Amino acid sequence: MAHPIGAAVRVMIIRTIVLLAAILAAYGGFSLFFEFGAADGIDVMDFVRSGLIFASTFWLAWGAFTAIAGLFSQPKPPARHAGYFTERTAVVIPVYNEDPVATYARIAAMMASIDQTGQGDRFHFAILSDTRDDAIAARERLWFERLLRETDGDGRLFYRRRVKNTGRKAGNIEDFIKRSGSAYEFMIILDADSLMEGDTMIEMVRRMIATPDLGLLQTLPNIIHARSRFGRVMQFAATFYSPIFARGLALMQGRTGPFWGHNAIVRTRAFAQCCALPELAGRPPFGGHILSHDYVEAALLARGGWVVRVDDDLAGSYEEGPENIVDFAKRDRRWCQGNLQHSRLLLARGLKPWSRFVFLQGILAYIAPVFWLAFLTASIAAPLFAPPIDYFPIENWPFPVLPVSQVSKALSLMVGVVGLLFLPKVLIAIKAGFDGRVVGFGGMLRAAASTLAEVALSTLTAPIFLMFQTRSVSQVLRGADGGWPAQSRGDGSLSFGDAWSASYWIVLTGAAVIGAAQMLSPALVPWLLPVALPMVISPLLIAWLSRPGFPTLFTTPTEIAAAPIMVIQADVLSRWSPSASAEADTSADAVPFAE
Repeated sequence: MAHPIGAAVRVMIIRTIVLLAAILAAYGGFSLFFEFGAADGIDVMDFVRSGLIFASTFWLAWGAFTAIAGLFSQPKPPARHAGYFTERTAVVIPVYNEDPVATYARIAAMMASIDQTGQGDRFHFAILSDTRDDAIAARERLWFERLLRETDGDGRLFYRRRVKNTGRKAGNIEDFIKRSGSAYEFMIILDADSLMEGDTMIEMVRRMIATPDLGLLQTLPNIIHARSRFGRVMQFAATFYSPIFARGLALMQGRTGPFWGHNAIVRTRAFAQCCALPELAGRPPFGGHILSHDYVEAALLARGGWVVRVDDDLAGSYEEGPENIVDFAKRDRRWCQGNLQHSRLLLARGLKPWSRFVFLQGILAYIAPVFWLAFLTASIAAPLFAPPIDYFPIENWPFPVLPVSQVSKALSLMVGVVGLLFLPKVLIAIKAGFDGRVVGFGGMLRAAASTLAEVALSTLTAPIFLMFQTRSVSQVLRGADGGWPAQSRGDGSLSFGDAWSASYWIVLTGAAVIGAAQMLSPALVPWLLPVALPMVISPLLIAWLSRPGFPTLFTTPTEIAAAPIMVIQADVLSRWSPSASAEADTSADAVPFAE
């Protein structure tokens, strides 16, 4: 294991290099654009637009250089405990208005998988229901009885439903810790759509035992079971790119790593000591219960002296993702509110500097799209503020002086921005070809084609996401509380009418952008079309991407060969489906927590 001081110095060096590289890239974008904008004389819009370019380019560069740091690093094997262990672990699954058949099938699969390791008796599973719908709650209890019978889970499988869902998911976990936390050394926190191999759970416990000051260990979940075009693109991107980004993130965060709220293991005592969340003064969206609790809990653990770490080498951790852009935007709306709410915590007492920077990153992730939209708006309006061109600046000189073309600078800036967006993905694909990782993605040719297709589709959908995120920021800033809506599951297919209802305002905005540019700055129209046209056709894109497709692209390893836990889950679902279809409207009594 690396010496703590040496490891800390290494982390600081990597942070400094990445930060300086991002600042230099942002300054380069600022300089290029200022020269371009000021060619016809300096005005206030030149400073405004150049400042927006600096902020936006910094955020792009930060992500790009984080990925590059991960690309050229090799993680060291972490310390792990060997042999049989006696520590007991609670696997907690908070649920909120979820389909119990799908959720419990995952739990049954995980219990079977952990039993195959020979240490299943060390793991208890607790279903923590915050369901508000009484009909769904009745089905939860009914299917819990079946789950209990089929898994022989008496004494290690528990269910309870809270009367009030105070504090939402964080309050649900806190309630469990108060009731039963002292019975467990560790706690694996999952979501309703999480799936995890038994061997992965065992490995996580071994790493926690081997590192006594490790308070939280986060895995990198891979997306599985995607069916729609959008879902499969997201699944490919998460599986192909994310391990490299996560490795770069781990390098920079060191002992102050992330928590993404699920598919992670925590030391129960550390979590209980450090992670009781306050209720912020004032009304939502900036007051009330902390919405994005996971980042805050990671910061509180770090403040308490515990290590928070992400291990990107941990395989066998899975989740499911949204199947269409609208469902993604709904979930993203909650994340937006939670991240902007962190502005209240930037100056909280005792936090590590990096924890504050992580809060700032989360805020910037949602403010950056607003910067881009503001830049586009300012560029369209710039001619209204530009000074008139003086073709005879030299006194008594009879010939006009024509302005020097600045197109080369604009093209250089565009190439730089595109490079920051796509170069990391291309490098990841190239490296995957050299190290053989492409085999799991259908081979070199299919992985390369999938990468190019993902780049093209992400370019098309970026303006749509920009608009949804800008609207979310606007809603939060004007005081609208998005609440905590239940997750949408199912195939995610949308009709054109559904897509139009969700995005007609984006169509109108795109048309307005083109119209305003044509009126005020016709030369800008060709530059704006890559942004405005996807906005105009957004309903078509949203509906088309929500349907099944791309049978020969976006292959992932779990599509070539299903993971063992997925095979068990499919078997459980095949046995349960007939009963679910003919399910009677009955209920069963709840079973209490382990005490």
